[in-house]
Amino acid sequence: MSRACALGSTAVSVVVLTRPLYRRDTGVPTLATMPERLEPVRIPVPGSKVIQELAGKSSTAHANYSVAHMSAPAGWEEPAQRPQFDEVTYVIAGEVLVEHDGGTERLGPGSALLSRAGERVRYAVGSEGAEYLAVCVPAFTEESAHRDQ
Repeated sequence: MSRACALGSTAVSVVVLTRPLYRRDTGVPTLATMPERLEPVRIPVPGSKVIQELAGKSSTAHANYSVAHMSAPAGWEEPAQRPQFDEVTYVIAGEVLVEHDGGTERLGPGSALLSRAGERVRYAVGSEGAEYLAVCVPAFTEESAHRDQ
């Protein structure tokens, strides 16, 4: 099944191999797969940040990884967290600030950062807001983020 998706001003196309088929060209049943386009699922979060999960626990029931598109308004910030997952943050537009025990990383468009499970991190965005992707392994869940209260 194919589904197209667009997020704000950025079109996002994600393909995941999910559906098993059997090849007939060899005469031997062979498990094969077909790609499936994904439709984002909005993850509710406090404040005005928008999270559209493309793959993960909420959207596709995958527990081993998640991929989400984030849009955060100017000045947005969240409490520090010590997640149980590795996270790659890739900035599409604007600026993302990632505070950690060693300082603060400032990420602009085209920049990426890997934070490891168990590290204390805190995310915020610059004065123009930001649009970015987050890839988490294993999948993000609110419970596994371990945000400060």
